[in-house]
Amino acid sequence: MVLKPGTVKRLAVARLWHEGNSFSPAITELEQFRQREWQQGESALAFYRNTATELGAAVAFAEKQGGWEVDFLRAAAASPGGPLSDAAFAAIRDEILRGVREGGCDALYLSLHGALVTRRLATPELELVRELRGLIGRRPLAISLDLHANLGRPLFELADIIVGYKTYPHIDMAATGAKTLRLLTACAEGRLRPKGALVNVGAILPSFNMRTTDGPMAEVQEIARQWMERDGILDVSIFGGFAYGDSPHAGASVSAWSDADPDLAQQAAENVAAALSARRDQFYIRLPKPEAGIAAALAAVPTRPVAVVDPADNPLSGGIGDTPGLLRALLNAKPEGPCVFAFFHDPALVAEAHGHGLGARFPCRLGGRLTGLYGAPVEANVEVRNLTDGLFRNRGPMEKNLRVKLGLTAVLAVGDIQIIVTESCQAPNDPGYFELQGIDVTKLRLLCVKAKNHFRAAFAPVLGAIIDIDAPGPAALDLTQFVFRHAPAHLYRGSPGR
Repeated sequence: MVLKPGTVKRLAVARLWHEGNSFSPAITELEQFRQREWQQGESALAFYRNTATELGAAVAFAEKQGGWEVDFLRAAAASPGGPLSDAAFAAIRDEILRGVREGGCDALYLSLHGALVTRRLATPELELVRELRGLIGRRPLAISLDLHANLGRPLFELADIIVGYKTYPHIDMAATGAKTLRLLTACAEGRLRPKGALVNVGAILPSFNMRTTDGPMAEVQEIARQWMERDGILDVSIFGGFAYGDSPHAGASVSAWSDADPDLAQQAAENVAAALSARRDQFYIRLPKPEAGIAAALAAVPTRPVAVVDPADNPLSGGIGDTPGLLRALLNAKPEGPCVFAFFHDPALVAEAHGHGLGARFPCRLGGRLTGLYGAPVEANVEVRNLTDGLFRNRGPMEKNLRVKLGLTAVLAVGDIQIIVTESCQAPNDPGYFELQGIDVTKLRLLCVKAKNHFRAAFAPVLGAIIDIDAPGPAALDLTQFVFRHAPAHLYRGSPGR
C-alpha cells in the first residue's frame, strides 16, 4: 500500500524484547517486564524520551517527524533470563494484537529481540508476527532485532524490512530504531521498495569472542559496512545468534535489503555470510578457570583495577545470578586490597540484610540458592556495609539515561571483599550500578562480575585488564553440555576445540 501525499499517516509502535535462555532453571514472568520496561501511550513518551534505545528513537521520530501520527502500543522488555512463561507471553501478545486491531495503522514498527522462547514455544515471536501480519494485511511492517537474534526464514518473509544492531556491546540501539523507522516510513510513502535476502551460516556460534570492537565479528562487520556504501543497498545485518536459545532457527545468519533489486540483496547476504563462515573457528575459544583467572588478575601490576568476568552466569545471556564458582575462588585466593564481587540475586538475603541494618554481622549462604548444578553455596560471616533502594539511571554508553530498578540491594563484606546482593537479576554493566552502592571502581584492586562483553562498553576505559573465565553456569562456554530439543545437532556438535 502506497500512501497518497497529504494524507494523515498512522504509525503503530510495539515492543516485546526478551532473550530467553532455554537452559536456565528460572522462568520469566510479567513481573520482570514491569520491573524493567512496561509502558504504553503517553507514559512511553516520558519513559523513553532521550534514552539510547529503539523506543527512544521512536519518541524522537514522533516528536520531530511531521506527517505521521505515532501510537505507542504495549512496550514490554525484561532483562534476559529463563524462558518466558506461556501465560506472560500470551498477555503481552494479546495486548499488542488488541492495540493494532482497535487502532489500525498505515505502518507497524516492532522492536523485538529475536531470541524469545517460552516453556512451550520455540518461536513465539514468529507466532506474534504472523498474527499481526494477518491483521494489517499488506501494510508495511518493519522489525528491529538484537545482533544475537536467531532469525529464520518464516519470520523474515513476514516482514517488509528487518534491521539488526551492528555493535556488540550494543551501543547502537537508538541508531537501529531510527534506521528501521526511516526505511519503514519511506516504504509506506512509496519512496522505497525493499527486497530482502537471508542466508544462514549453518552454525551456532558462542558470543564470547563476538565483540564488534575487535576480532572476527569486527572484520565481518567491516565487509557489511562496505556493502552498505553501495547504491541500492539499504541494510546488511549480521545476526550472531543466541547460542542458549533452543530454536529450530538457532544459529548465525545475515540479512540484506536492497531498493527493488533482490539479486543485489542476495549477493550481499551471501558474500557477508561467507565471510562469517570463513571465520567460524575463531568464535570457539578457550578460557581459564576461575582460580587461574584470579591468579592472573592478582599478578598484574596494580596501576589500575583488573576485572575478572564470569560470562557463564551473565544475566544478559540468561544467567541466574546464583552460581558460586567465582566467589569461592576469590575467597580462597585471599587477595590483599579492596575487592568487589557483583553480584548475587537473592531477595531473601537482601531482606535479611535490611532487617539487620548497617554494621550488623551475621552468617549467610551465598549462591547455590536456585540449583546445586553449578556448585554448593558459599557459607560466610558477613558485615552489612551498604543498603539501597536499587534505583538509578544508566549513564554509560549502553541504554544511556534508561531508568533501572534493581529492587532493594545490600553490600555484604567478608574482610576486604564486598559482595553486592540484589532483589532482581540484572547485569552490573553501568557505572551507576556501582555508584549506587557507594563503590568507586577506580579505587579497587580487583572487580569480579557476572557479565560479558556489554560490561566492556563502560568499564574497559578505566580498567587495567579484563579477564574472562570459564565457570559452571547456564551460559557456559561448552555448548555440548546442554540438551537441545529444537536446534539441529550438527549446528553445535563438533565445534572446534571442544
